[in-house]
Parts: sequence; structure tokens; C-alpha cells
Amino acid sequence: MKRNQFLATALSIGAMPFVSLSATACQSQSTRTGFKVKAGEARLYGRITLKGVNHNIMDLKVSGKDTAGGMTIFQQTSISQGMGTPLHVHHYQDEVFYVIEGAYRFQVGKAYFNLEKGEHIFLPKAVPHAWTQVSKTGKMNVLFQPAGKMEEFFLTMAGLDHEPDKAEIDKIFSDCEMSVVGPPLTLN
Repeated sequence: MKRNQFLATALSIGAMPFVSLSATACQSQSTRTGFKVKAGEARLYGRITLKGVNHNIMDLKVSGKDTAGGMTIFQQTSISQGMGTPLHVHHYQDEVFYVIEGAYRFQVGKAYFNLEKGEHIFLPKAVPHAWTQVSKTGKMNVLFQPAGKMEEFFLTMAGLDHEPDKAEIDKIFSDCEMSVVGPPLTLN
């Protein structure tokens, strides 16, 4: 997908429960029919409850398997106030977040943004970023383009039988084509 197509697609995720792919992407995707994913449900893997950086619930809505690796979309139910991600870099993916409920604070490079219901943020690949949950609860759609190893990342974090230490978190990020470059964003 070209960057213009990606941005047009990403901006539409707030207005639609799922994304229509461009004609170019449809020709190469492995899923040849449309599909519906109900609210509160996931297309694959069931509901994924994370460990480590937060304890949020991830529902896969569109898999990289559906798009021949072109993108993946998760809906995140946020239940970890004051917990977010460490400052990190995606080496190969752009990201778009759309806030459905709640409030969040993002750091993108040296800039800070507060997001509330109905707002989007674009995070370009190779730019350090982090976010934290400001409100008690919340919900966001998260789009990664291309899909990369993001499904693997969330499944790995959910599959842990313990709370990982910093070294283990750094390794999991690295194994999934990301680098931790700083501490988590705090509410202060």
C-alpha cells in the first residue's frame, strides 16, 4: 500500500467498524470475501489479555493473514490507568490510533499529544513513541501497516505465565522488529 492509500484507509477507521481496503490491496490479499467481526469479539485468537507493559485486552479485527501482510487492526480495551508502553521504535510499521472511549497521552519524538474520544494520531515508523492511559478505562482501534510481527508480539505478551522484567520485555520487542529506547510514559 502506498503511504497516501494508507493514510486514507487509516483515517477511515474511526468512521467504520472495519476498513475497506484499496483495490490494489484487495487483489493481493489472501481473504477473497468480506467478513464481519462483532463488537467485543476477535477474528482470530480470542480475546488477548496482555501482561507486562499493561494488562489491556486486544481483539484482532483484521489480521495480516487477511491482507497478505499489508496491515493488521486491533481493538484495545484499556483497563490499565497510568500504564502504557515504554518509549519504543517500530522499524517497519506506521501506526494509527483512533480513540473510541477514554483519554490517552502520547509522546511522538519530542512532541506530546493528549487524545480523547473521536481523535486520531499517526505514528510514523522509525520515530520513538510511547503512550499511557489517562482515564480509568478506554478503548482504541490500532492499525499497523504493514502487519509485520505485531500479532506475534501481542500473542507473546499474552502467553507469558509471569510478569516480565525489563530485559525480557526488551527481548520480546526486539524479536518482533521493535526497539525499546526509553522508559514508559507517565501521567506526571
